[in-house]
Amino acid sequence: MSTHARRERLLLADLLETSGPEAPTLCEGWTTHDLAAHLVVRERRADAAAGLVIKPLSGRLDRVQAEFAAKPYAELVRLFREGPPRMSPFSLKQVDEAANTIEFYVHTEDVRRAQPDWEPRELDPVLADALWSRIERIAKVFGRKSPVGLVLRRPDGRTAVAHRGTPVVTVTAEPGELAVFLFGRQDAARVELEGDKEAVAALHTAKLGV
Repeated sequence: MSTHARRERLLLADLLETSGPEAPTLCEGWTTHDLAAHLVVRERRADAAAGLVIKPLSGRLDRVQAEFAAKPYAELVRLFREGPPRMSPFSLKQVDEAANTIEFYVHTEDVRRAQPDWEPRELDPVLADALWSRIERIAKVFGRKSPVGLVLRRPDGRTAVAHRGTPVVTVTAEPGELAVFLFGRQDAARVELEGDKEAVAALHTAKLGV
């Protein structure tokens, strides 16, 4: 049975394939080739991928990332489309669904929204709820660097506190847009911001995410 993570993987793989290796992304300094290398390293080189969250290991991550970025683009896209090897934690359906649904959604938007004529995807309610469920779990981790109090709110009124503090900025949008915002792509997210003018400005330039 297909999962949200599996569908988002295939959608992203198709987008990478059609975009080619030199397309821009919202990941600062990265082309689609760099993004494809990141996706493969994250799933296939756990020894290096730890550098994503453990700063002392970031040098090793950079070296391994550069090695993979030297591979042919078509090979990277193929490896990503195939999915993680059997021994990877990401090969477990529960881990894949929990960790990759929102990750692949945001990276798909990294490619889509780097183009001048992009439009938001219309998400089905089940996927929107899956993204929101993940947002609720990671909000405090991804929002910990916010310089102001940060509340994420869906249009139906459900909220998640990403950072406690004052003044408070409330960000209202559908889950897909909140995901883009929380992952540090504030300027590319179509959201409504409520709060003190200076607090809103500070939030726009904050380094959200991991």
